[in-house]
Amino acid sequence: MTVWRERQPLILASQSAVRKSLLVNAGIAVETVPADIDERAIQQTSGLTEPGRIAGLLAGEKATFISAKYPGRYVVGADQTLALGEQLFSKPADRAAAAAQITTLSGQAHALHSAVSVVKDGVILFSHVSVARMTMRPLTEREIAAYIEEAGNAVTSSVGAYQLERTGVHLFDRIDGDHFTLRGLPLLPLLGFLRSRNLLAV
Repeated sequence: MTVWRERQPLILASQSAVRKSLLVNAGIAVETVPADIDERAIQQTSGLTEPGRIAGLLAGEKATFISAKYPGRYVVGADQTLALGEQLFSKPADRAAAAAQITTLSGQAHALHSAVSVVKDGVILFSHVSVARMTMRPLTEREIAAYIEEAGNAVTSSVGAYQLERTGVHLFDRIDGDHFTLRGLPLLPLLGFLRSRNLLAV
């Protein structure tokens, strides 16, 4: 069953299985078309340094890129940045880099910025950035090594080297933020926008 009213599915400009599942579970017909853009080059060219604005920019760029190929379709772009103060983090290249990231974040509170944009015919119709604040508990070198061993190569698949829905949850003392923001898609604001355009039956 779908609550999506358009004849053609909503396009998600991402290969994220998590983001797709959030939309599908909300009853929205979704087609995924990953955006092949150079995110780091776009970020550097923009001159932006504020994590939330960077996430917003990249979400919009992804959706706009795919929108050019699918006229008349609604396209959703999403992006997520993690920052400790002014220090931005990316997906670690390997387990050693993951351990180094977690060592830096250990005992600290950092911010996870999740952005979403909706584009149609090259025009950004909606954009929103939500923030979750994450407090990692103080970790010993032994605990970090044990976590890396348990999590395996999954530590290289997400920014910050952790996945909260898995063993990454053991790294934290406190999490303040919306569930959907943590998963990388501010779903409630997105649904509100889609509803305002009469695109949802609920």
